[in-house]
Amino acid sequence: MQNNNLIKSFKDLEVYQNTYKLMLIVMKEIIPKLPDNEKYDLKDQLSRACKSVPRLIAEGYAKRHQRAGFQKYLDDAMAECNEMIVSLEQVKDLYNLTSVSISMEGLIDLYDKSGRQLYKLSVAWTNFKNKK
Repeated sequence: MQNNNLIKSFKDLEVYQNTYKLMLIVMKEIIPKLPDNEKYDLKDQLSRACKSVPRLIAEGYAKRHQRAGFQKYLDDAMAECNEMIVSLEQVKDLYNLTSVSISMEGLIDLYDKSGRQLYKLSVAWTNFKNKK
């Protein structure tokens, strides 16, 4: 998304685009490399959390005209980013994953950045709604 373009869809939000790309990396490159004994724990948590961030942004955008609609979903998406940070730190510390397109620290940093973007969007949305 370029700064001067109007937001016509949730897909125009940079944070949506970034978290969708992160989800693809986690689903295609991280989860398949984890051991089978993590199937119902870390694999499941990573899968649910990474997919929920862009979904929450999309669902919240659809409810942006409700008083607290968008805000609640942005808060939930921030929480899921934090869950992803903890889960990725666990993967980094428990398993030595190699041959991924981005380092675990890089993924963690990008989820942290996404959480900050969501916070800024939340503040901007609150200020916008209060001006109306």
